[in-house]
Amino acid sequence: MAAENPFKSLLKSLEKPDGGEFGKYYSLPALNDPRVDKLPYSIKILLESAIRNCDEFQVKSKDVEKIIDWENSAPKQVEIPFKPARVLLQDFTGVPAVVDLACMRDAMNNLKGDSNKINPLVPVDLVIDHSVQVDVARSENAVQANMELEFQRNKERFGFLKWGSNAFDNMLVVPPGSGIVHQVNLEYLGRVVFNTKGLLYPDSVVGTDSHTTMIDGLGVAGWGVGGIEAEATMLGQPMSMVLPGVVGFKLLGKLRDGVTATDLVLTVTQMLRKHGVVGKFVEFYGEGMSELSLADRATIANMSPEYGATMGFFPVDHVTLQYLKLTGRTADTVAMIESYLRANKMFVDYSEPQVERVYSANLELKLEGVEPCVSGPKRPHDRVPLKEMKVDWHACLDNRVGFKGFAVPKESQKKVAEFSFHGTPAQLRHGDVVIAAITSCTNTSNPSVMLGAALVAKKACELGLEVKPWIKTSLAPGSGVVTKYLEKSGLQKYLNHLGFNIVGYGCTTCIGNSGDIDDAVASAITENDIVAAAVLSGNRNFEGRVHPLTRANYLASPPLVVAYALAGTVDIDFETEAIGVGKDGKKIFFRDIWPTNKEVAEAVQSNVLPEMFVATYEAITKGNPMWNQLSIPSGSLYAWDPKSTYIHEPPYFKDMTMSPPGAHGVKNAYCLLNFGDSITTDHISPAGSIHRDSPAAKYLMERGVDRRDFNSYGSRRGNDEIMARGTFANIRLVNKFLKGEVGPKTIHHPTGEKVSIFDAAMKYRSEGHDTIILAGAEYGSGSSRDWAAKGPKLLGVKAVIAKSFERIHRSNLVGMGIIPLCFKGGEDAETLGLTGEERYTIDLPSNVSEIKPGQDITVVTDNGKSFVSTLRFDTEVELAYFDHGGILQYVIRNLIKS
Repeated sequence: MAAENPFKSLLKSLEKPDGGEFGKYYSLPALNDPRVDKLPYSIKILLESAIRNCDEFQVKSKDVEKIIDWENSAPKQVEIPFKPARVLLQDFTGVPAVVDLACMRDAMNNLKGDSNKINPLVPVDLVIDHSVQVDVARSENAVQANMELEFQRNKERFGFLKWGSNAFDNMLVVPPGSGIVHQVNLEYLGRVVFNTKGLLYPDSVVGTDSHTTMIDGLGVAGWGVGGIEAEATMLGQPMSMVLPGVVGFKLLGKLRDGVTATDLVLTVTQMLRKHGVVGKFVEFYGEGMSELSLADRATIANMSPEYGATMGFFPVDHVTLQYLKLTGRTADTVAMIESYLRANKMFVDYSEPQVERVYSANLELKLEGVEPCVSGPKRPHDRVPLKEMKVDWHACLDNRVGFKGFAVPKESQKKVAEFSFHGTPAQLRHGDVVIAAITSCTNTSNPSVMLGAALVAKKACELGLEVKPWIKTSLAPGSGVVTKYLEKSGLQKYLNHLGFNIVGYGCTTCIGNSGDIDDAVASAITENDIVAAAVLSGNRNFEGRVHPLTRANYLASPPLVVAYALAGTVDIDFETEAIGVGKDGKKIFFRDIWPTNKEVAEAVQSNVLPEMFVATYEAITKGNPMWNQLSIPSGSLYAWDPKSTYIHEPPYFKDMTMSPPGAHGVKNAYCLLNFGDSITTDHISPAGSIHRDSPAAKYLMERGVDRRDFNSYGSRRGNDEIMARGTFANIRLVNKFLKGEVGPKTIHHPTGEKVSIFDAAMKYRSEGHDTIILAGAEYGSGSSRDWAAKGPKLLGVKAVIAKSFERIHRSNLVGMGIIPLCFKGGEDAETLGLTGEERYTIDLPSNVSEIKPGQDITVVTDNGKSFVSTLRFDTEVELAYFDHGGILQYVIRNLIKS
């Protein structure tokens, strides 16, 4: 099926300045096509990948032409295949990926193939960072204490991933306690340009976390995807994507004194949200780029999900090269990167005249117009200038309940809640800060804001200011480098004095890992209905995410987090009101503790050194004592423990043979679920805590797991039995069969009994019946999640008939062997008179060669009704997956043949 690359004539040698060559590369200038010169840099990365991987099967010449003709083809929403250079995983998402690889090895072994052929075909970087719960804070021993608790909770998962790091080639596992995945990616993992067996090509990455976009600040194209796309990429399969529009964002001038990168990113987020960039790339350029450090760029790129873009891309320039040297990349590596990108016209040199790029739309920002700000109290793009914060806070108290309102009656707004904090009288008011966290990949990778926060702490300590003891303060650096430069600067002690002790290296408060707040504080909040506040240097502040008891959550720069912790409230005008009283009895104002840009720059220049990065990442590969002491099974095949409730062998390859099962239809299927519009992956995919009355809880209790040890669905993603039981377990699920009742139940049609969705699916299976799902428009919208397709597969769903599908979810269903069908335009279950109580037959030819992408298929019901639908296998590659029963089975059989 695959053919010789038709673009092989574009292969050129890249010479070294002193003789010899760096390697070969596919030359874009050799296309001699003037359209290429005007392409955005981000689109050139897609073009190079398509040319390099063109085999006229997975990637075709016509796909290359679509990308070259981007200016005309992008507005038409055409789809293209893309093969990223590598995959980035975290532990939650990494576990099911490694489980699938382990299962594929078993299947390969059973089929008498070479099981050692099952390895990632592109590099996989797996960083264990998603599990730092702030159980212990404001303590010199917080890091060790929190790490010990995490190893107790997650020992089994960690051990499994450690086995995977030894068992599979091409997989690097970064142990827990090393840092946040995106900062580690930026400082250590990002290649910028690959040199694989003498072939040079741009680094590009898909990751199983939405903030993978942080790497875009380094000039590496990267964004978040679901687990199935990530697994497919690992196994050498292309991902299908819509050729995106690109918004050009021109930066001019420089930031004013006292303004931080966080202030800039919150301003950019608001601008781009207002413009509308969902599904698009944003590419930054302009004279203002020279004023932005790499860390500042990464801060902006990180928040792409918050402004809605697929990427916020910064092309490689001299600032990038300086950062690569700072972070310990070798001189030879940096020289290779620069030479390759210059040769392929993918390097920006602002000392030369610039070729005018074509963009889908253009925006412009004068950096001197950016002012200090925060965002909140419930959304990242609700920016509030610092000077307006007090007025805005009082408006939020007055406003009706919503994104900017709490509807606190006027007479209650000045309420004072009296309580005792460990024997000391204390008070809480609306707007009082109870959590102040320097956290998140967005900011903890940026030395200017981290050292800026430390300078605020130093000035505050010297003036005699303190943080109230009931405020839960914490500092979670993105990597060990941060600790090194804070220690070298002599500033960490001031952060410690104010309670900002280091609690661990990983995601914390920003993803809800805040840990408990003191019982006395919690009681004062709940008993008096206080609108308490959290201030964090994170990227998300949706209601309920940070902590259940903080209804107001504000995103702010690390220095502002310290300032608000000192003030103890968000109900303050920093320009006119004192933060506190110093040791000499004088009022201390915000201006008294705020460092100048010069002070921050000097601290960065003196204390952030290349040897810190080298030492930190040399140590990473050696692990840490708790990781190194984990005992793991040896061997390339995993020894599954049938008693494990965390890691379980899924049945995807049960009874698999070398012969593909072929195309199959659906005969006399019952409808498991009948949905309306906008059923999201949040409705489908298991997420959050395990409800005590759920099928998953029943499964765990039957195996002796105490309720307090249930943990979350996320932590148990390596156990298909639990995830199948958690599929469609959302308490807000609306299923038409329930006549208005909301929740994870359905009707088992043969008996008319109302049961859990899992129990109904198992009954149908035991009775030998197929099942389908009826749905409305935008089925599977929201964040792409692998279990939103794996779960229905395990429940026995054979097909989904919907008005329309979210693009990635449709692709994931195909990858799991589920048939996606679309009603014809203007039709749906209601207009066709379908109740869902019918039985459905979908006839497909048994020979996949007789099926064409997008062809019409007639669906027949047992009451005589029939209707024509569109078969949403959109490419020949997808039909090949279907023929094999799914993408993983397709890969196994092809590897055995190879």
